[in-house]
Amino acid sequence: MDAGLVDKWRTACRWLLPPRCVICRESGAYGFDLCLNCTQSLPWNHAACMRCGLPLPVPGECGACLTTPPPVTTTAAAFVYGFPIDRLVPRFKFHQDLAAGRLLAELAAGPLGQAPRPEALIPIPLHASRLRERGYDQALELARPLARSLSMSLVADRLVRQRATAAQSELHADARQRNVARAFGAVGRGPLPRHVALLDDVMTTGATLHAAARTLLAAGVTRVDAWVIARVP
Repeated sequence: MDAGLVDKWRTACRWLLPPRCVICRESGAYGFDLCLNCTQSLPWNHAACMRCGLPLPVPGECGACLTTPPPVTTTAAAFVYGFPIDRLVPRFKFHQDLAAGRLLAELAAGPLGQAPRPEALIPIPLHASRLRERGYDQALELARPLARSLSMSLVADRLVRQRATAAQSELHADARQRNVARAFGAVGRGPLPRHVALLDDVMTTGATLHAAARTLLAAGVTRVDAWVIARVP
């Protein structure tokens, strides 16, 4: 369906079905499926390390990134991982609540749209086995509405997860890095965009994003940024 028709259809639905909070079912506020109380509780990541998105007292660069710079040039994290984001992400990621995913993309579009503009948005891919198990790729489901709302190019077929890995949430920091080492590959013909942003839902240690960034840099990309919905402090 044409993107313009999709937007008109969604506008009509807003008139016919006023927004409801996906968490507490109260009336939505500001046109979002989130009530006023939940909206006012959103943990915006206003002050953070420019390289890794870690929340800081004032914006800048954290000691770890000064000592060992990550492969990404900047990290933009819309939120700190806390209420109500910590309710929405698991529902979207593990319980097939795609409405929660659309809401996350809508909420994050504002702050992510203020980040340095890349030439293309690349979602972190799932391995084929995990995709069959889950039925959808959560990063891609976030990237589609985000790219549309920010009028950005979406490149979803040039980065692949070539090796099945254990769930990162079950591992400690060192094991996370080993788990995703050589997990990604760049495919397809023709040059990749020079400046891209990798998109994922939540960043904890950054191991997954950094492994994917190294793959893209080795494939000819000159700058990789990280965009995430939320950063775990």
